[in-house]
Amino acid sequence: MEEDVRSTLNDNINNFSNSNNTQSISRPRAPGRVLAYASLCLISAAIGGLSTIAAIPYIYPTSTVAPLQTANSSFTQVANYTTDQTIYPVAQIAKNVGPAVVGVANFQTGRSFSGKSALQEVGSGSGFIIDVKKGYIATNNHVIEGAQKITVSLSDGRTLEAKLIGADPRTDLAVLQISDTTNLTAVELGDSSKIEVGQSVVAIGNPGGDEFARSVTTGVISATNRTLNLQGVASYNLIQTDAAINPGNSGGPLVNYQGQVIGINSVKYAETGFEGMGFAIPISDALPTIQQLIASGVAKHPALLVSTDDQYNTYAKTNNKPQGAYISAVTLNGPAAKAGIQQGDVITKINDTLIQNSSDLVRELYKNKVGDKVTLTYIRDGQTKQAEAVLGELAST
Repeated sequence: MEEDVRSTLNDNINNFSNSNNTQSISRPRAPGRVLAYASLCLISAAIGGLSTIAAIPYIYPTSTVAPLQTANSSFTQVANYTTDQTIYPVAQIAKNVGPAVVGVANFQTGRSFSGKSALQEVGSGSGFIIDVKKGYIATNNHVIEGAQKITVSLSDGRTLEAKLIGADPRTDLAVLQISDTTNLTAVELGDSSKIEVGQSVVAIGNPGGDEFARSVTTGVISATNRTLNLQGVASYNLIQTDAAINPGNSGGPLVNYQGQVIGINSVKYAETGFEGMGFAIPISDALPTIQQLIASGVAKHPALLVSTDDQYNTYAKTNNKPQGAYISAVTLNGPAAKAGIQQGDVITKINDTLIQNSSDLVRELYKNKVGDKVTLTYIRDGQTKQAEAVLGELAST
């Protein structure tokens, strides 16, 4: 699961196909990489004719977030929402938050019309300023993935080259920095753990690039705790909104009516016949990774160091077997191996939480810290067993 490794299932399940319905998921990636998942349209940098790659089950937990203060950052999370806070009209929210929203352009080497190699803009997305003193900008990893050069367009018309501080594909987050911090505006960060279904929200971003910079759309929180089997956003219980989300909005803020950022817009459901289904990463869940990226340039996650294959779930349903996370490979001397977990085992619980697929497995793991001890319940040869594992570490690269 934590490694990009896929092992073949045993002979009993070779003929079964993946049951996770991942055909509805897609994500823009580097040029020339393709996957067949088309129903979910990522609202990111719409990288021209770029194709997509398959989702892998990396999950990020819902976690309690302390005030955000690091050695390298001067921004903090605001207090929890209270009923006596001012509710602003949309026009005021756009006026307050809009200047903090930026356009992000991804440049990669390509062939010009003359046939020469040159840096070309292959996609664009959005971001928002989180620290005016140090010029930090939060965005999605898929917006800047593969970039050889990144530029940021500000509300005052400036276009600046940005430095990549750190990126984490497993949580689809990245932090950029601009050196010119003159007259910047930063967002206020809210507490996404306090949001409610039906709550009004505003999405701000750059759909289609700078031509439509800082477009404002409104809607409500349609649902919380949504999960999608798509790399990066599969790491969260997502916020679903009917505020219009379009290609280029990725990395932009989802804002409550107190003018506070509660989410990072990341995904749109684009199947024919469906309207108003966008998804955002909850800001409170994103902050720990943002902290790590600012502090060290990498994000570190607790890990069992195994690979999984959810093809098992089709086999299990057909043969009336328990659902779980099928272990297709185990890293030698890793935490799972030391606990006695083997290829072919099916993990059904982490501590007391039921596990029905690989996404559940990692989501529960990420609720812990590196070095924590967890109890694994698993099935081997039809028998239920338990083992204790001390979680290892998996860092973004």
